[in-house]
Amino acid sequence: MTEGYIITLGREALYTTLLICAPLLGVSLIIGLTIGIFQATTQLQDISLSFVPKIVAVLIMVVIFAPWIMNILVSFTQNLFMSIQNFTR
Repeated sequence: MTEGYIITLGREALYTTLLICAPLLGVSLIIGLTIGIFQATTQLQDISLSFVPKIVAVLIMVVIFAPWIMNILVSFTQNLFMSIQNFTR
């Protein structure tokens, strides 16, 4: 394995991780901002009020995006195994 291949592999792994996490983090960010604005306007400062809706929203998004996430992970893993197989020959 060359240094270039290892850097490319690391880049692909980071890109895959960001691609998988983006929808979940985006929903969490939007819910957090909405609840933060609500808390600021009502002056209701309850800590659990911000965590519970975010957890529920992220879990719903995981269920919705599970097939898409699985396709991305399977594709990355297949490409990784194929490249490892090509280097061992």
